[in-house]
Amino acid sequence: TLAGAGVPVRVNLAPVIPFINEPEIESIIDAAADAGARSAHYTVVRLPWEVSPLFEEWLGAHFPDRAQRVMNRIREMRGGKNYDAKFGQRMTGEGTWARLIEQRFRRASARHGFSDAWPALRVDLFAPPRSARPQLDLF
Repeated sequence: TLAGAGVPVRVNLAPVIPFINEPEIESIIDAAADAGARSAHYTVVRLPWEVSPLFEEWLGAHFPDRAQRVMNRIREMRGGKNYDAKFGQRMTGEGTWARLIEQRFRRASARHGFSDAWPALRVDLFAPPRSARPQLDLF
């Protein structure tokens, strides 16, 4: 595994959908930590343009008992709309429910000692491809 090879593993919980997979935030972080992850990130569901009606159709087909509740919560986190493209909020939302998701995520991450910091980029692992031509490049 990557974690066993000393490579830092980061897990991304995305999309977090209220009342669908949101109740599993803590168990997902626990499972990720057990699998070797050392940091995590999350993104609240985003419903831009043509994605929104497709998501609502999927929601109605698979979770008809919760569809309206889910959409109401999404709109609550998006200033009354299905989507808000505002930088800094489009990934996490705003308001009470968004803060609650963030708190739960941060507490679950802290319980496993997850770091917020991204690991340093290892540029020594990359090399430009060699040209198939016999003539070497000057630069």
